[in-house]
Amino acid sequence: MSMNRRDWLKWTAGAGAGLAVSKTGLDIQEAQAATVAQPKLAGTKQVLSACNFCSCGCGMVCSVKDGKLINLEGDSEHIINRGALCSKGAAMKAAHESDRRVKAPLYRAPGSDHWQQISWEDAYARITTKIKQTRDAYWIDKETDKTKDGTEVEYQVNRTDAIAFLGGAQNTNEECYLLAKMSRLLGSVWVEHQARL
Repeated sequence: MSMNRRDWLKWTAGAGAGLAVSKTGLDIQEAQAATVAQPKLAGTKQVLSACNFCSCGCGMVCSVKDGKLINLEGDSEHIINRGALCSKGAAMKAAHESDRRVKAPLYRAPGSDHWQQISWEDAYARITTKIKQTRDAYWIDKETDKTKDGTEVEYQVNRTDAIAFLGGAQNTNEECYLLAKMSRLLGSVWVEHQARL
């Protein structure tokens, strides 16, 4: 058998690496088994959300399995946080799983000292009725103003000052756009947002 210098170096390096691995106690079968094991997030559904703690609106990836939040991490493709989360955002899973979290609409009757749970249909009906009553009671059709020369001019304003809208950090740009459109459709001029610094 003839062996040139290059073949001898390859054989020596391979044998040396094999001996080094065998002396470290590394079990090749165990290492291969670890690579094919099921990851913890297997079978979960990825849901994109936004953090609601402050006005930054950082993106989050929520892993949900059987209706339960399994994992929560920063969205690496989100323009604001690029995958990073602050301590409050990283701990949001605890707020999600809290037994004090309100998961259904609550109503407190006038003069009552406690809240009672109502259905979503009842909550929608109460809200829409109140909005309609308030809008009708406080609707401003026209306003008059004086010009520089003192003559009165009447302007069509079609608005109400009795309804206001408030956005939050968890609202996306698209949701904020729709909230602004809805407020204008109802004639409200008071639109505020948590993130307006």
